[in-house]
Formats: sequence, C-alpha cells, structure tokens
Amino acid sequence: MMTQIETTVHYNNGFGDEEDYMIQEDDWDRDMLLDPAWEKQQRKTFTAWCNSHLRKAGTQIEYIEDDFRNGLKLMLLLEVISGERLPKPDRGKMRFHKIANVNKALDFITSKGVKLVSIGAEEIVDGNIKMTLGMIWTIILRFAIQDISVEETSAKEGLLLWCQRKTAPYRNVNVQNFHVSWKDGLAFCALIHRHRPDLIDYAKLNKDDPMGNLNLAFEIAEKHLDIPKMLDAEDIINTPKPDERAIMTYVSCFYHAFAGAEQAETAANRISKVLGVNQENEKLMEEYERLASELLEWIRRTTPWLENRTAEKTMVEMQRKLEDFRDYRRMHKPPKVQEKCQLEISFNTLQTKLRISNRPAFMPSEGKMVSDIASAWQGLEGAEKGYEEWLLTEIRRLERLDHLAEKFLQKATTHETWANGKELILSQKDYETATLTEVRALLRKHEAFESDLAAHQDRVEQIAAIAQELNELDYHDVAAVNQRCQRICDLWDQLGTLTQKRREALERTEKLLETIDQLFLEFAKRSAPFNNWMEGAMEDLQDMFIVHTIDEVQSLISAHEQFKATLPEADGERQAILGIHMEVQKISQSYGIKANLINPYSTITTEELLAKWDKVKKLVPQREGSLQEELARQHASERLRRQVCCPG
Repeated sequence: MMTQIETTVHYNNGFGDEEDYMIQEDDWDRDMLLDPAWEKQQRKTFTAWCNSHLRKAGTQIEYIEDDFRNGLKLMLLLEVISGERLPKPDRGKMRFHKIANVNKALDFITSKGVKLVSIGAEEIVDGNIKMTLGMIWTIILRFAIQDISVEETSAKEGLLLWCQRKTAPYRNVNVQNFHVSWKDGLAFCALIHRHRPDLIDYAKLNKDDPMGNLNLAFEIAEKHLDIPKMLDAEDIINTPKPDERAIMTYVSCFYHAFAGAEQAETAANRISKVLGVNQENEKLMEEYERLASELLEWIRRTTPWLENRTAEKTMVEMQRKLEDFRDYRRMHKPPKVQEKCQLEISFNTLQTKLRISNRPAFMPSEGKMVSDIASAWQGLEGAEKGYEEWLLTEIRRLERLDHLAEKFLQKATTHETWANGKELILSQKDYETATLTEVRALLRKHEAFESDLAAHQDRVEQIAAIAQELNELDYHDVAAVNQRCQRICDLWDQLGTLTQKRREALERTEKLLETIDQLFLEFAKRSAPFNNWMEGAMEDLQDMFIVHTIDEVQSLISAHEQFKATLPEADGERQAILGIHMEVQKISQSYGIKANLINPYSTITTEELLAKWDKVKKLVPQREGSLQEELARQHASERLRRQVCCPG
C-alpha cells in the first residue's frame, strides 16, 4: 500500500508552492505568479480538468470562480475524483450555507493529508479567482499527480521522468521542465505517438510549426484519447514561459490515459526483479569474499615494505626509495582506498537487501569481516606514516633546499616554454572546412602532438613532486612556488582536455567525411549506368521508324510495352540514386560540415538526372502515340488494298 504523503500548501494571493513533494524548478519573482497570461491558462486548463470529471456526474462548470461559490459542485467534484461520499451538503442559498459547504470540501481535502494554509471558505464563496485556482491546483496535485510514481520518484519528478523516458527516442524533443519544453508541441505529439503511433505521423512534423504541432496534438487527444482540450496553442506560443501548473495538469491527463499499459509494464518489471534478487545477492556475497581476500593480501604484502627502515648510502638510492613511495601513494594506494570503501558499501548494501528480502544476514568467512579489514588498514596506515616521516628526515639530511628550488625553477621554465601557445593551437577548428585528405593529415599531425604531450607527463609530475617537497621543507618562498606549480598543473589539465576533444572532433569529422566519400562513390557507380540507360532510351524513343505492314507496327508496339514495363524499376533506381545525394546533404547539414563537398568520382549531377528522366517520361507517350497513329494508317491501307483486290 502506498504511504500517504502529507502535503503542506501555502498560498500567497491565491497561489502556493508545493514544499514537500512538489518543488518548483525556478525561483520566479512572486509578481510573476499574478501574470494575467498564466491566470488565463490556469483558468482554461483547470476548468477543462474539472469538467472532465464533472461530466461523469452529468454536469459541468462554465466560470470557475463563480460555479464553486455555493460549494455544491465542489463537493460533487471531490466525490467523483475520490470515489468517496462527502457529508450531506446544505441546500440553503444563504451565505452561511455556502460557507458550510465549502468548508466540508476543504475539510475533506485536509483529511487527505493536505495542510491548507492561508485559504478559507470565505474567499471561495466570494469568488476570489486566485484562491479558487490555488484550491483547484491543490486538488489536482493530490488526486492526479501525487500518486504518480516512476522509478522511485513520485509526483512532479515522477511525471517529468515518465515524460523523459517516453520521449527520449524522438528527435527535437528534450523534456526538462513543464513550461518551455512543451512550447513547440513536439513533446505532446511524441507522447501520443509513443503509445498510439497510428494517430500521428511523427516523421512529418516540423519543429518550426509549433502552432500546427500543438493543435494537432490537442485535437487528437480530444478526439481519440478522451482528453479534453485544456489549452490554446496561441496562449502557449505567445507566452515566454507557459504556466507550469497548466502544462502539468494537461500532461497528467496523458499519463493517466496511458496508465494501464504503464502498470502492466511495471508489474512485469517487478516480477523480473523479484526473480533476480536471489542471484544478485549470491553474486554480491561472492564478490565481497573475493575483494576482501585480495585487499587483505595486498595489505599483508605492503606493510612489511613500509616497516623497513634500512637507510641507503647514496642520494640516488634514497631518491629511488622516495619515488617508489610516491608511486605507492599516487598509483597503488588510491585504488585500494576505493576498494576498501566499496567493500564497506557493498557489505552494508547486501545486508540491507537481505533484510528487505527477509533473508538471513551475510556472515563473511573468518578474518574477512569489515572490522578485520579496518584493523589491517589501520596497521598499514600506521606503518605508512612512520615510513614517510623517516624518508623526509633522510632527504633533509642529504639534500639542500637551494638545490630543490633551482631544480624546480629549471623544470618549470622548460615546461612553460614548451607549453606556450599550445592551448591556442588545440582550440583551432580548422577541421570544419577541411577535406577528407586534409582531415587525415590533421589527425597524423595531432597524433604526433599527443606523443609529444605524453613525453612531457613526467616533467609535470616532477614539478608537482618538487613543489610538494619544498612545502614539506618549509621553503621560504613556497607561496610563489605553489602559485607557479598550480598554473602549470591547471594548464596541463587543460591541454589534456583540449587534446582529447580535438582528437574526438578530428575522428568524428574523418568518419563523417569517409561516409560522404563512400556515398559519393556509390552515387558515381549507380548514376553512370543509369545515365547511360536514359540516354539510350531517349535515342530509342526518338528513333525514326519505317514500317510496311501491321505486323511490323505491332512488333514495335510490343517492344514499346516491354520498355514501359521496365520504367518502375528504373524509377526505383532513380529514387535510390537521389536518396544517396539526399543522404550526403542530410549528413552535411546535421553535423555542420562547412567544407565544399564535390563528388570526386562523378561529374553527373542530380539536376541532369532529373532533366533526362523528365524527358524520358515525355517521350514515352509521344512514342506510343506515334505507333498508334501508324497502326491506324496501316489498317486503313490494308482495307484499301482489299477493296482494290476484291471490289464489290
């Protein structure tokens, strides 16, 4: 059973914020809450929503601020949407009768876990439009939106997630909110097409025609889905930010219209999840045992190394020890820290899942409890701390501070000289107007730069390491060192990011141009024979013919009919060739390719093909007419010959 959510609704001049489960996305100025455009949208939407339920009881409202004033239709609305009986209404026409009825309705709303603040029956009876709209919004929230649940999210978030899941595959649809994401109408059309593809041809919709899209969706929803029209397309388009409450109310009707299919899908997923719980738990147990064993074994091998205090005799050897320790801190330990944290998380997660599933708690093998790992880790860190202190003491004794500072200065200067101008080079977009050959050349050049970049990795790490040592030794000008080191590291990270982005851009452009090149080649292979065929056909269709008998004419007519039978296949080939050309244009436009795309494999253009095809289609009936005329002449000649040979 779903736990009832207690909702507190505050109202300011008739409008409120849903604080517990309905958090507004944008903190709009309170003056905007009184925007006449929003009020108009809410008035129309809420009226239509109320009527969609009141018509089940054989009635409706016309003016929302007036028709609820006596409380009768308000109580009837609550009975219809809740399926419960409210106390018997007062039938008198005095003001106190109306207030009593409205109070009964408000008490019923409060009994459903909604705390009404700053709203009273008097405002509703007096026809206060702001308060009335706020009250209806509260009813919509409680009875149409609150119980929506999608993937552990509920209410507004659940409805938004449902919209995002359903519209994700559709082009030009990106539902991020309940206002501007719906202005072009495509989101409404996508919801309908997802569940009833027979009602809308989504491929024919145009993002630049919001009026047409919105009207189409609203009309289909009203005609085929029994969802009344709650908004006007003009109001949505002409408002910078459509009213969120109006859009949410309308969209919730779509959700409930398709709820049956959603519930069936959810039930199937739930069954599948239950069947997989036991297997998942078993895998988690095995994974915990494996990771715990590996981590404990690593600690067992590493601790003696950290406890070894055998000093080396030369500076080089001590530096080697220092580098080994830094590799441990930088490369070997961080993954183990993550493994330890993940083990604790996995253990707690597993226990929670087992408890929820009413299964016995998981008991790891002896020595592999979380507490055992924590104890071993504590010993490792104790040894590590002592080892670090010992290393630093030996380094201070063997190396002078000035030497470290000079070394830092030299490496930093060398690196900064090398890095100068690299950021600007990597930010170039020269590939946007390059040909395929030029892009490939740019890629090879970029690969050479990547090799150069990798070669400088050690220098950057050394700069950071020296700066750290100078900090530990309390170098007098450590602030300048840290500032310079930070600039170098920040630039290095930026160069790495720009290098990766440029490689991705170059590779993406290369693939697109390769695709276009293949399409050009295919166009050339298919257009040349088709062009030759059309030229031959035009020659044949315009060829003079001389016949002497009916049989000869009929033979030509038969050949012409056979030629006509090949035209559908030829037209299919023509369309396929034009489709190749359109695909090139589509790729170019979709991905913003600015290069001058010229087919290197063919000089034949689509305009030539279309012109020749049109000429062939014109010549066919002309040829057919000429043959029929000749046939008629031959028949006339034959009758004349018979009359001469056999008179009377």
